[in-house]
Amino acid sequence: MDKRFSHVLNVIADRADILAAKMRWIGEAQWLSPRRAFDIPVAGDPHTTIDEARDAIGSVAADINVIPAEGRRKRLLVSDMESTIIACECLDELADIAGIKPKIAAITERAMRGEIEFAGALRERVGLLKGLPLDALERVWRDRVRLIPGAKALVATMKANGAHTLLVSGGFAFFTARVATAVGFDEHQSNVLIDDGEALTGEVGEPILGREAKLHALERALTQFGLRPQDALAVGDGANDLAMIQRAGLGVAYHAKPVVAAAAGASIAHNDLTALLYLQGYRDEEIVKT
Repeated sequence: MDKRFSHVLNVIADRADILAAKMRWIGEAQWLSPRRAFDIPVAGDPHTTIDEARDAIGSVAADINVIPAEGRRKRLLVSDMESTIIACECLDELADIAGIKPKIAAITERAMRGEIEFAGALRERVGLLKGLPLDALERVWRDRVRLIPGAKALVATMKANGAHTLLVSGGFAFFTARVATAVGFDEHQSNVLIDDGEALTGEVGEPILGREAKLHALERALTQFGLRPQDALAVGDGANDLAMIQRAGLGVAYHAKPVVAAAAGASIAHNDLTALLYLQGYRDEEIVKT
């Protein structure tokens, strides 16, 4: 990247070629994915640039971010799991099997929006599942957990370029272990559901992994691998992801709750997880096929 340009305007959308034409006054598009994703090097104020770019396209569904040009490709990925790597909230799905999904889902939504404290909300929801047979966990994994498109390509491409990948979740180890294996994460951290060998006891292992624990997981990985915060990408959708998102050099709100999208350095609201590779400047031919 020309050192005259401190940032890049990154645009991802269907028919991005039309948007590139509308933004030609900002600069010439450098294509990452034909008709889908491009960069424009920019030298001016990032906030002004992004406001002008969004004004130029009006109501078109596009992900537009301004990213520092230096050090775009990150050497650490720390990712939330539920509604980020998989397309569901596992606790809500367990509640559905138990016949109490509306009650538990309402608590989940308030916790993810940051309206109530995460640990207390988790204990309350797990308590409502006391007595649920253990085969319900296997049913949720088999029938309801689905990977979000681009998850495998994101992890495989970053690992192929030397990054360490960590899945951190306020959910449960039963699911994170399986998702980490399916996607290819190097390691995973999460909470533990307590059972008596046949059913859930309504308890969760302590201490609970929440907002601060996710931040600590990021900090630990930075120390372990001798990295700086600028070397990390953190991504999630809920309020308990916000501390790690704000700490990372590239913090991404992915289809996130409003409080997270408003505070994150970058936001993806319209595209799948390959968008996180385009944010780092990867071109289609560099993305690992999975």
